[in-house]
Amino acid sequence: MPMSIRHAAICSLGLVAMFGASACSKPAPPPTDQPPEPQAQHTELRDAIQQPIDKAKAVEKAMQDAASKQQAEIDAKTGG
Repeated sequence: MPMSIRHAAICSLGLVAMFGASACSKPAPPPTDQPPEPQAQHTELRDAIQQPIDKAKAVEKAMQDAASKQQAEIDAKTGG
């Protein structure tokens, strides 16, 4: 009886190894007779993402300019 259990375990390990090795093979390359179709430019999505970033950068610059102006006024009044 122990021999049949051992035999079954060896066969099971062999099958697992075989399936594992087959899962790691490279996919087949696409046919080369036709070039791939060009993908559409997604400018709407890119613009929708970029617009708030540009707005935030403009606001940041305005805030920095206002802070610099305020600091210059404080320095002028305090003699610093």
